[in-house]
Amino acid sequence: MDREAILTMPPRGTLAEAKDFAQRHGAWIAARLGRMPKAAPFAHGTLVPLRGVDHKIVHRASERGTVWAETRDSGERILCVAGGVEHIDRRVHDFLKREARKDLAKASQAYAERLGVKVKRISIRDQSSRWGSCTSAGALSFSWRLILAPSYVLDYLAAHEVAHLVEMNHSAKFWRTVGRVCGHTERAKKWLDTQGNDLHRYGIHE
Repeated sequence: MDREAILTMPPRGTLAEAKDFAQRHGAWIAARLGRMPKAAPFAHGTLVPLRGVDHKIVHRASERGTVWAETRDSGERILCVAGGVEHIDRRVHDFLKREARKDLAKASQAYAERLGVKVKRISIRDQSSRWGSCTSAGALSFSWRLILAPSYVLDYLAAHEVAHLVEMNHSAKFWRTVGRVCGHTERAKKWLDTQGNDLHRYGIHE
């Protein structure tokens, strides 16, 4: 998610007109950018929701390994990142993508068995416009950011995309199929509508 405004000009527009428009509407543009969720780069001290539960990133320079989750005696959840500080961002990204793939593969396979369909391939991407997609050939694609949402949200998205292997549309029959196998469809849809956009702020810089 780029934290910038893009001004699209009509074919006959001039640069001077575009500049004038931007200056006249500067306050409006700034207000909307100001309402965007605050960037949360993957760095020491940042709070990151793993499966919807806040974990603080803690740099462990002297320890071996890559990234792992721990719970402190106080109950605080932390994500430990070993190695040089310059590797924190990439290592956390890689860890979250691995966890997303693991959870989504498990949930998708379970729903595929229940619905009697076959999942050919699962891809994990950083999709800003949609949480998941499905091809008629059985290839599913998901946003890795679903690992930041509560588990029931990720589970619903798996059910949603697998159900497209039964119905490649959003008809009433499709929604009946989703509802038959996933009991938390409405709860998950509501969470995505109200809080889903917030997931796009993690791992990006101002």
